[in-house]
Amino acid sequence: MKPMEFAADLQHPVFELTAAAAREMGKPAYVTGGFVRDLIMQRPCTDIDIVVAGSGIELAKRVAAKVGEGHNVNVFKNFGTAMLRYRHYQIEFVGARKESYSRDSRKPQVAEGSLHDDQNRRDFTINALALSLQAEDYGRLVDPFGGLQDIENRIIRTPLNPDTTFSDDPLRMMRAIRFATQLGFDIENQTWHSIRRNRERISIVSGERITEELNKIIIAATPSKGFILLEESGLLELIFPQFRALKGAEFVEGVGHKDNFYHTLKVLDNLAKKTDKLWLRWAALLHDIGKPATKRFS
Repeated sequence: MKPMEFAADLQHPVFELTAAAAREMGKPAYVTGGFVRDLIMQRPCTDIDIVVAGSGIELAKRVAAKVGEGHNVNVFKNFGTAMLRYRHYQIEFVGARKESYSRDSRKPQVAEGSLHDDQNRRDFTINALALSLQAEDYGRLVDPFGGLQDIENRIIRTPLNPDTTFSDDPLRMMRAIRFATQLGFDIENQTWHSIRRNRERISIVSGERITEELNKIIIAATPSKGFILLEESGLLELIFPQFRALKGAEFVEGVGHKDNFYHTLKVLDNLAKKTDKLWLRWAALLHDIGKPATKRFS
């Protein structure tokens, strides 16, 4: 693609105001993350991530001042981020940073960094894309890891060594499966084998964050894909053993029962065609959950 091809997609006032505020700071700023991915894939997205080689909080406040009264900035000082709602967009501002992790925590040690450092810390190549907001190259795509090609090939791949990516933040293993489910992508081979190798690391992730990813898988158009990947990766046994216990049809003296794991996923997929209500989809997922613990043969 031509370097300036995306300039026409950044004409909304929020981008122009952000570019102007960053120029006043004398710092380069970029649109990055899922918004860029979805723009390329022509999917709707109202969440915008802005990264600046400086203070994201300062940039957010400058943009809010340009937007005008009634637009308050929510500051998350501990994380160095700020949030602004403008029209139908939710914009998050963050300073470019690099991260390092300890073995027993997914909370990183953070230091100021460059755009390159910030792209290195991204989970997947398709989320490491950035669009410049500088006047001299407005809309230029910055793609150091081949994320554009991975979108075209419909591949989920980590920008760095996947063992490092998943060991640092094990939730990314579930995010890989969630994105594959939502987007209809395949997980690249080395990335997939790394998920299997590192699956035990999921133990340091909170139940709330795991549930959040499960909810996003459940609400996908074909949620069964995500649960099959979770089972094949070995993650399902660790995060949801009650559901994994549904897998397999036992036979006694030639008499057996259907495989309730695949039966449940078929019910879930069928319901997904009718409703996007999360609680109804959970009801479908759990409708046979007690069978393994209560089964009897007579």
